[in-house]
Amino acid sequence: MSDHDTHLAALQQGNRRPLAGYAATHFSWQCDAGVATITLNRPERKNPLTFASYAELRDLFGALKHADDVHAVVVTGAGGNFCSGGDVHEIIGPLLQLPAPELLMFTRMTGDLVKAMRGCPQPIVAAVDGVCAGAGAIVAMASDLRLGTARSKTAFLFNRVGLAGCDMGACAILPRLIGQGRASELLYTGRAMKGDEGERWGWFNRLVEPDALLADAQAMARDLVAGPTFANGITKTMLHHEWAMTLEQAIEAEAQAQALCMLTNDFRRAYEAFAAKQTPVFQGN
Repeated sequence: MSDHDTHLAALQQGNRRPLAGYAATHFSWQCDAGVATITLNRPERKNPLTFASYAELRDLFGALKHADDVHAVVVTGAGGNFCSGGDVHEIIGPLLQLPAPELLMFTRMTGDLVKAMRGCPQPIVAAVDGVCAGAGAIVAMASDLRLGTARSKTAFLFNRVGLAGCDMGACAILPRLIGQGRASELLYTGRAMKGDEGERWGWFNRLVEPDALLADAQAMARDLVAGPTFANGITKTMLHHEWAMTLEQAIEAEAQAQALCMLTNDFRRAYEAFAAKQTPVFQGN
């Protein structure tokens, strides 16, 4: 092995870690052909989150930054519901007993989940049916794409429990998805946004029948995996980072990002396929 190959192998060993075989503890995880599916699976309670599941989700999405065998993620819930938010008995009740440092530890942990979801290069598709409330609405919000059903009900419930609507980035992200006025209404009132309303407002990319929801979300994820996945990761990064840029900064950042993508083999594959009147087969490099 040449010195170049030795150094490349050492670099990859520290920065590329397969996750397809990950064994989840607090939710279900399956991976097929580059598409990972996370299923929140406490259907008897409408799939609430706990301290432990928050932490595992945060760590998993953080690890996805280094995964070279997962190229898109689907997040869904079992039993006809997405997620009812933080578990009333395992999170809400215990929070009343915690002092300020531990409360801040908790709110930072939940915020770190959103940071990890936005920071991983894989596009995330949320498949939302039934109840999607509180932290569940935040997980859907932090995803890149959302498929819903007519019977879905999305509610940012923080106001209903005496808390501010500024939770886990909601005041930053939600207005960018549905507009300031609509976001303000949901965050001030905590009312549920029905499926057809969510589609009309741009919250959902589209509505599908409940029986087809997961299959359609996975099909969307497979389409993303079949595309230029390195370039998709750049697109996600720029969509996130450009929130805080001026137009001039964004145009320059995109010039640099696109020049980088022009160095990829996928860009050459696309050109050669076009010249040969064929469909390109992207490989993510």
